[in-house]
Amino acid sequence: QVQLVESGGGLVQPGGSLRLSCAASGIIFSFYTMGWYRQAPGKQRELVANITGDESTNVADSVKGRFTITRDNAKKTVYLQMNSLKPEDTAVYYCNAQWAGGRYYYWGRGTQVTVSS
Repeated sequence: QVQLVESGGGLVQPGGSLRLSCAASGIIFSFYTMGWYRQAPGKQRELVANITGDESTNVADSVKGRFTITRDNAKKTVYLQMNSLKPEDTAVYYCNAQWAGGRYYYWGRGTQVTVSS
């Protein structure tokens, strides 16, 4: 059974930082491209960043220079370091795992990030 379990969300003031983690089980982690997506109320889910098994990264323009995605294959965990947070970063953040051109595709349940003073 595949599980992706996110943690690290919460309430933070503008300009603050958070680090999200996503622990995976039930998959050969190193095979998978791991990603973070987010969905704000009334908006579509959007890609924030992803990282391939060989650690090539892709980061959305809206967070480039502020967010960093990394992975630890030994711990089967992917991280999203979020700095200089803005109110518009408020959303539910979801972990995603995909492999084989999307043939294998899994989601976590999400973690809420709220940026507010």
